[in-house]
Formats: sequence, structure tokens, C-alpha cells
Amino acid sequence: MTGHSPGSEQPGPIPVGSEDRWLLVAVAGLLSFVAMLDMNIVNVALADIADGLHVSAATAQWAVLGYQLPVVALLLPVGRWLDGVRMRSALLVATAGFALCSALAAASPWAAWLIAARLAQGAFGAVLFVLMPVLALRSVRPELRARAMSVPATLGPLGAVTGPAVGGLLLDHLGWRAVFLVKIPFCLLALVVAWRAMPRDGGLRLPDRRSAADAVLVGSGVAALLLALTLASGSPGWLVLALAAVPPLWWWLRGPGGRPVAGVLRATGLLRAHTAVLALAAGFAAMHYVVALYLQRDDGVSATTTGLTVLAFPLGMGLAGPVGGRLADRCGARPVAVTGAALTAAGLLLLVPLGSDWSPVDVAWRLALAGLGMGLNGGPTQALVMGAAPPDRTATVGSSVQLARSLGFTLGPALATAAWGLAGGDHGVTAGLALAAAAACIAIPLLARQGRRPAPVQEKSTDAAPAAHHP
Repeated sequence: MTGHSPGSEQPGPIPVGSEDRWLLVAVAGLLSFVAMLDMNIVNVALADIADGLHVSAATAQWAVLGYQLPVVALLLPVGRWLDGVRMRSALLVATAGFALCSALAAASPWAAWLIAARLAQGAFGAVLFVLMPVLALRSVRPELRARAMSVPATLGPLGAVTGPAVGGLLLDHLGWRAVFLVKIPFCLLALVVAWRAMPRDGGLRLPDRRSAADAVLVGSGVAALLLALTLASGSPGWLVLALAAVPPLWWWLRGPGGRPVAGVLRATGLLRAHTAVLALAAGFAAMHYVVALYLQRDDGVSATTTGLTVLAFPLGMGLAGPVGGRLADRCGARPVAVTGAALTAAGLLLLVPLGSDWSPVDVAWRLALAGLGMGLNGGPTQALVMGAAPPDRTATVGSSVQLARSLGFTLGPALATAAWGLAGGDHGVTAGLALAAAAACIAIPLLARQGRRPAPVQEKSTDAAPAAHHP
């Protein structure tokens, strides 16, 4: 541990010489897929975990929450820390730690072991979530930025939506421990490629005491907020817990750790883009929750048919992702991002009248249209955000946009559940889907409006990172 403040070392771009390092972009996409896969793949195994470790269903739920909470809670402190460290060392440590924790989780003899392994894995996962867009950004020339950013921006959400299907297959054939082991080969492949392809950088600087204090404040606040949203689906009274998030987050925002983050977002005009990312993620998550629940529970569709129907969304997203990046590099990121958001909103609006007379095909083509829009939107929006970040603040901006997306994924189902409950009866599905469509519609004007010219970032404290000045 050293006395350097965050930002005192400039990581800088990976030297690309005369060639773009698409292999490293592929590593960013692979690790984004693996990290997001872990957000949902364990859900299908909770009952088996509870039986295998002889614990209650509530205790087994911490196999999921133990990963998700540190991932989201640590994103902002990790972003501030990574702005002052070298990328290769951070990537190798985070990937190795993630793989090791997967192995430890698979080998769990009791629940406390499993929860501890998942908490540690979530901390390493937070580092990966922040590093991946930065790695893609720095591995290619600026004119290819959107194409590179579309790789992790597309593969990450694909990991989230395919997690339950992959987890179900593993559970049926290999048991619940395979759900944790499946990620290890991908991590080892990423380690080998990164070790050979990335230039040596002299080691990793550990977080200082201020970074640890920021992690405690942000972590406790975000954890309280996420727990409130997660538990509110069973009992709305849990929303009161969200009030506990206010004091630590306010204290952090007003202190030397939070002011630079807020300053960067204000100076670069990225608050609207972050809100758009949150809105689209919430709309997607709400839609996915309502459609899957309706088809299987209310419409009597089998689990297999439900799974195949909702896979229309990631299929459309996977097809459109590379196209969106290529178009953005040619035509500009903003118009492509807006077009993608509009297609997503159109697909979700067409889903609102969902009724018992609809066939799975009727649902699937609308999901595919929304997926095409998300694929077109992901890379260009990420390029729009990361391209506006000061060079020495890319990890900070990357962490903030990942936090916005993660909060959207959590907020969407919670809001859809509330809307369904308030509308009640046959109107609940319509209310939940209308909420999802409204969230997607909100993103369109937020992305369409041109932000003001980036201003120099002013730091207000002497121990904060140096200000980034741009012409």
C-alpha cells in the first residue's frame, strides 16, 4: 500500500502501434459475458443448493445476493481506484480471483463457506465490470471505438439473459456445483490471452484508506437500497429500508470520494446518458420479468416454450450488436443509439396488449424487435459515454455507467411487481408492460439531446485526483 492518491498514476491507453488489439476486445467481451452470467445463472439452482447444504431457501438466496450486492456496491469506489492503477495487473488479479472464488463456491461444504466465496467473488466481479469497457476503449483507435465497445456492451447483457437457460442445463445434467465451475475455463482463457497480449506494467497498487472508506460508505448505502428493492417484491414494507441508504450515500457524495465522481459527470454532460442507460435497463428487466411470469404462470405455457420465447430478445440483440457498433463508427454514435432506443421502445409498446389469445410467436417477434433495438443501442451508447470521459477518468465514468445499468436491472422487476400488484387481476400484466415501455420511451429524448461541451473537471479537495483539462 502506498500513499499515492487515485489518479496520481496515468494508466493511459494500451499501446496499439499500427494494429488494433481486437484480441483484447474479445477478452473484454468474454469477461463481460462471464461476469453478467453470474448475476442470474445461480437463480435456478437455489432449491438444489438449499437441499445439498441443508439450509433454508432464504439462506440459499444469499448465493445470489452475496454476489450481486458487492458487485453493485463497490462499482464507484473501484472506478476511482482503477483510475490510478495499471490495467494489466488489475485485470489479471481480478480474473484469477474470480476464477478461484468460483472453485471455492463449487467446493462449499456448508452455507457460510459458499456465502463468503460469493461475497469475495462479487468484489472481484466489480473490478471486472469496470475494467471491461475501459479495456475495449483503449485497445483500438478512436475511429473504431463504437465497434469495440459493442462487444462487451452486447455480450454482457447476453450473459444475463442466457444465465437461467445455461444454469438449467447444467443443473439437470451435472448438479448445482457445475453452475459455479462452468465459468472457470473462460477465466483461464482470458488470463492466458491477457498475460501474453498486454504489456507488463509494474504491479498493482493496493487501495488506500480513503478508497476503503469510500467502499464502506457507498457499499452500505447501495446494499441497503438493493435489499429494499429485492425484498419489496415479497412485502412492500421493505421499501422503508431504502431510507437507510440516504445518510451514507449523502456523506460519501459530499466528501472527497464522491465530489470528483459527481464533478466528472456534471462537467462532461453525461448525467442524461446515465439516466437513459438506467431507464433502458429497467425497461428490459421489467419486460423480461413480466413476460416470463405471465407465459408460464397465467398462460399455461411450458417452461421450455417460455425459455425459447424469451430467447428471441437476446437473439435479436446478438444480431444487432455488431451492426450497431459499425454504424456508429460510420454515422456517429448518437443517432444510432437513439434509433436503437426507439426500436426497443416500439417493441415494448407492441407488447403492452399481451393477452391469452397471443401465441408464443406473437410474443417472440415483438421481443426480437426490442432486442434488435437494444443491440443497436448498447455499443453506441457506451461509446458515447466513454468517449466523453476525461482520459484519466475512464474507469470512474465506466463504473458510474455500470452502476446505472445494474440499478436498472434491479429496479425494473421491483417496479413491475409494484405496478402489477396495484393494478391487480387481469390488468396487472398490462400495467407492468406499460411501465417497461414508458421507461424505454424516456431514454429516447435523453439520448437525442446533445450535451453541452465538456468542461474542465475541477477537484475540490487536495487529496482528490488531479483535475483533467480538455480543450
